[in-house]
Amino acid sequence: MMEIVQVPLGARSYEIGIGSGILTRAGYRLAPLLKRPLVAVVTDEKVAALHLPKLREALAAEGIEMAALVLPSGEATKSWPHFERCVEWLLEHRIERSDLIVAFGGGVIGDLVGFAAAVVRRGVRFVQIPTTLLAQVDSSVGGKTAINSTAGKNLIGAFYQPSLVLADVDLLETLDRRDFLAGYGEVVKYGLLGDLSFFEWLEKTGPALAEGNTGARIAAVKLSCRMKADIVTRDETEQGDRALLNLGHTFAHALEAATGYSDRLLHGEAVAIGCALAVELSARLGYCSQEDPSRVRAHLRHMGMKVDLGDIPGELPDAGALLRLMEQDKKVVAGRMHYVLTRGIGRAFVTSEVPAQEVLGLLRRELEQTG
Repeated sequence: MMEIVQVPLGARSYEIGIGSGILTRAGYRLAPLLKRPLVAVVTDEKVAALHLPKLREALAAEGIEMAALVLPSGEATKSWPHFERCVEWLLEHRIERSDLIVAFGGGVIGDLVGFAAAVVRRGVRFVQIPTTLLAQVDSSVGGKTAINSTAGKNLIGAFYQPSLVLADVDLLETLDRRDFLAGYGEVVKYGLLGDLSFFEWLEKTGPALAEGNTGARIAAVKLSCRMKADIVTRDETEQGDRALLNLGHTFAHALEAATGYSDRLLHGEAVAIGCALAVELSARLGYCSQEDPSRVRAHLRHMGMKVDLGDIPGELPDAGALLRLMEQDKKVVAGRMHYVLTRGIGRAFVTSEVPAQEVLGLLRRELEQTG
């Protein structure tokens, strides 16, 4: 059985297939998209060791040849050198516009490969086969592709939709607990931004998700993808509603930059901390009740996740430096920061009416508590 979520974008429409055992049928799903029996697969070292032989076998079963590029694992791969390596490799293998590129990995691979697909020969079709929870519920859907700059995260990229997304929850079984919970930070985000009932479901079902309940994992991925698809359909290029998907990310991207895009802080961990900070800021500004930040933190703590700045190993910059990193965010418009805040769990909104001193005060207080 495979659940299907549609992303209706006219000529750029595609399906998200979600279920168990999908990877073994990948060749069958990709064959109708091919003009010739060849796909270019880009992956990373961890995924290649765990899953690449199975993908090769699934493609071979349909008579499809596979060329594969294996990049290093980790956020540092979302950079100019590896992007250049990927693009040159695709050109060396004479990948044509009518061919298919497969992004086989987590959010790093999906973002980098999607951007490469967008620019090689001015656009080659690509498919996302996400292997992490974070990628399955968020980064593989919606067509935002990018690499990082020394100036900040995801500042170089393009909107470029995949032709298909295949999310096999069986692949999540090979994630260690830290990587799985990092992805769970994005799942919680969906409950906070637009669906109180989903957040309540997560409060009850989150532990089962973490322990490997297949049905719960399929349901969580499906609900998250459906929410994202609905928002992307309304606002494909982030001119309005799509900015809601950045709940927690303004704080998160600054924290990732402050920790050097290293294993000190995974993206999903930064998002979880960022969501907690965004709800805290909302309460400080009087938009939501004082109980909401405690409730969000309690759930994240119950799941064993990072919640506060003090949970990040090593030293952090001072509050002023963190705020300057936040001001490099893509949501700066005409020099004004735009924040995603909440009027209560499940009721997110975007505003530029946030005094910098309030943010600075929040960061200072959080940093003081780390001592």
